[in-house]
Amino acid sequence: MAAKKSDLGVTPMSEDVSAWYNELVFKAELADRGPAKGSMVIRPYGFRVWELLQSQLDQRFKDTGHVNASFPLFIPESYLKREAEHVEGFSPELAVVTHAGGKELEEPLVVRPTSETIIGEMYSKWVSSYRDLPILINQWGNVVRWELRPRMFLRTTEFLWQEGHTAHATRDEAMEETLRMFDVYAEFAQNVAAIPMVKGEKTPGERFAGAVDTFSIEGMMRDGKALQSGTSHYLGTNFAKAFDITFQDENNDLQFAHTTSWGMSTRMIGAVILAHGDDQGLVLPPRLAPVQVVIVPIGRGEQGEGPRTKAHELAQRLTDAGVRVHVDDRDASPGFKFNDWELKGVPLRVELGPRDLEAGHVLVAQRVGELDDKGRPVKQTLGFDEFVAAVPDRLNAYHEQLLERARRFRDEHSAEVDDWDAFTKQVAVGFAYALHCGEAACEDEIKADTAATPRCIPVDGPPEEGTCIRCGKAAAYGKRVVFARAY
Repeated sequence: MAAKKSDLGVTPMSEDVSAWYNELVFKAELADRGPAKGSMVIRPYGFRVWELLQSQLDQRFKDTGHVNASFPLFIPESYLKREAEHVEGFSPELAVVTHAGGKELEEPLVVRPTSETIIGEMYSKWVSSYRDLPILINQWGNVVRWELRPRMFLRTTEFLWQEGHTAHATRDEAMEETLRMFDVYAEFAQNVAAIPMVKGEKTPGERFAGAVDTFSIEGMMRDGKALQSGTSHYLGTNFAKAFDITFQDENNDLQFAHTTSWGMSTRMIGAVILAHGDDQGLVLPPRLAPVQVVIVPIGRGEQGEGPRTKAHELAQRLTDAGVRVHVDDRDASPGFKFNDWELKGVPLRVELGPRDLEAGHVLVAQRVGELDDKGRPVKQTLGFDEFVAAVPDRLNAYHEQLLERARRFRDEHSAEVDDWDAFTKQVAVGFAYALHCGEAACEDEIKADTAATPRCIPVDGPPEEGTCIRCGKAAAYGKRVVFARAY
């Protein structure tokens, strides 16, 4: 095992998930630690994943009628205090500026943990009539939440995200928006990140601070733990009342607006790492892979000139077809290059040596696919034209393969449970679907005993009545709740 670790550069995932994850983030050049505790430097390879995620998600926002804007990083402390539940929920995580310009500030400024309050203040200025609604705004930016136990991408003091904030004339319109964006996140996770999500509503104890209803998408990672990957909140009129977001309706009566907020962050990169990775390193879904195809020309000196020239010619043809391709012509051994790109999760690896050039073909290996009797990827021989033509469909098929693999893993590690012993065993390996009383104290007892929390009440869960898995009281939600240990 030590030799294998040395060859691949990371502890195998099957041996130690935590060590694997931490080493992989650094050695795949996704990120590095920043100088301040809990901060993260996202390196170019990791930031390209974020750019691909951002561009595809942003297009979905625009397709649903949203526009982008930018709001201040600093929020007057008094703004946060105007919605009591909100400030209470974020209080332990706040970073507060008390001095600036060499002087103590008259009022402390909070480095934004989220933007409901500052945006609520602006919406109160912009809204006066029902004709001003709805407002459908998204912001791409960074936030700060002081993290005691930081972990790259999953929990860092500062992280990148998007936060949508909308205002509507009625509850029905706001709920329609909340659920629309909830669906956008689930669709994005499946069709871009290749992660099948459990969609559900949060229990009252797990709701966003200040929300009336919170909906989340929950993915299963390859160690059986859950990762909340996106949330959408119906805020009711809570923030409208705190910030006086009022409007005259069609009857000239004064009404409070109904608001929503929804967000997805760089935590989604952590989800991709943990949902698809294996002992060899990263496994990137092709729609988020900075390099979808890497071509490795083989041969030194004059012997390698022909393969290198042909590799760049093939790469240009793929680039013209919209494929992200890289030719690795570094002065290093083929084995080193193969391991390096395997570690970085590139979907397709192509080999082209002098004999391949003479025969008019390339050898194609898939990052996750069929293995030979020595555990190495099976290589497929394709003619030059055949290879170029096949790549787009092959990348789509690879996406579907990763999605199905993740779905199968989730289903194999999920179960309905009806007694406490079965519950404790199930949350140790995956998702437990159980009935629950809905009481926060009972949730706390479950967490203390098992480290599991209620992830969500699945929206598509069948109706079911019964008694709580923990305390035996009547179940509260009319369906089972998903419990799991979580990141």
